[in-house]
Amino acid sequence: MRTLLAPISSLLAGVALLLLGHGLLNTLLTLRGVAEGYSTGMVGLLMSGYFAGFLIGTWLAPSLIRRVGHIRTFAFYAGVATVVVLLHVLIVNPWVWLALRLLYGVALVTLYMVIESWLNAQVSGEKRGQVFALYMAVNLGALAAAQQLLSLDSPMAFTLFALSSMLICAALMPITLTRQAQPVQPEMPPTDLLQLARIAPLPLMGAGISGFSLGGFWGLAPVYASQVGFDAAGVGLLMSVTILGGAVLQWPIGLFSDKHERRVVMLWVVAIAALLALVVAPLTASPLLLGLMFIWGGLAFSIYSIAVAQMVDQLHPDEILSGSSGLLLANGFGAALGPVVAGGLMHLAGPIALPLFFAASLGVLALYSFWRPRRVMDLVTEPPGHFTPMLRTSPTVMELMPDAPEGVAQEPANEEELDDMAIPEPEQRTGS
Repeated sequence: MRTLLAPISSLLAGVALLLLGHGLLNTLLTLRGVAEGYSTGMVGLLMSGYFAGFLIGTWLAPSLIRRVGHIRTFAFYAGVATVVVLLHVLIVNPWVWLALRLLYGVALVTLYMVIESWLNAQVSGEKRGQVFALYMAVNLGALAAAQQLLSLDSPMAFTLFALSSMLICAALMPITLTRQAQPVQPEMPPTDLLQLARIAPLPLMGAGISGFSLGGFWGLAPVYASQVGFDAAGVGLLMSVTILGGAVLQWPIGLFSDKHERRVVMLWVVAIAALLALVVAPLTASPLLLGLMFIWGGLAFSIYSIAVAQMVDQLHPDEILSGSSGLLLANGFGAALGPVVAGGLMHLAGPIALPLFFAASLGVLALYSFWRPRRVMDLVTEPPGHFTPMLRTSPTVMELMPDAPEGVAQEPANEEELDDMAIPEPEQRTGS
């Protein structure tokens, strides 16, 4: 483990500090917006602005990294993010905040991309899976821990904004002091969403609805928690519990999905998550609500990972990176739309609308998983894809995945070609 950590310790320290500041800011802005009298619809729009910036940054970041290098790019956008955080408290205006959230999203995805492409360059193929798991654990741990910082002061004070800004700025220190050589930023493979929709429609749908649902969670769950009776510390607790559920329960769900047909696993996961959301809807602040959100988080955070694993099953090795980028794009579009819809519904119906939003969106995915004809069989069976707990970050994180391609390229098949193929033997898994 020491040999594994030594080359990447500065990168992991940087991302931990970055996500402590980022996780604090996301929840803090929601609480401050509500305290300033912003409607839930406006709060949702602000959160959508962040995800829209995230998508824009995905296209802008690679060229800047190639032009000025990883360290300079990280330093530039960490400075941008730090300034943006402080501008939120200096200029309290929803439309200014919307522009700031867009810029912040561009900055954050670029910071992710710097760290993830650097991590990928530092590890060999046989250690890639261990590094990926460690990186995701740091991500989820930092996001969960960040929620507990909310209890340090009121969202109306300057303190928490200053703390968020300092944490993001502190991420510069381990990154700029590293002695590791900067890698060359590779060209990203092209993404063909139409072809991906023909070959792997259920993973694409799963990634999109996962973003739609979790976008609503990240953007509106703090508002929901405060409206059902939690104080600021309780809001942080609900967020932390849900994120920890996503960290803990993804592993057993993933092991189960590796041994059974993923389409059926997807169906059960989203159906149970939808039913749990219906049970949560009438509840107020209580230990029962926290317990149910822990389980819901484990299920909801697993959907994107199941979608990626099923996509790996259905694509040839040379198509995995471009297919992963397609899932990330679908997830990002869903995440950008989700907070707007959830915020609008909460503005009309109150806090009960958020769990009902979860139930409706995940229910649609459950129905699609049940209805989808089983016309596409898994193409990669030696070895099959593996479930990997993950968060949606930047496209470069896909290169760290254990199933990232290293083999010979082949032409992908499509549904029409697969319709003429023989039905797989019972021991083979089928997907949709």
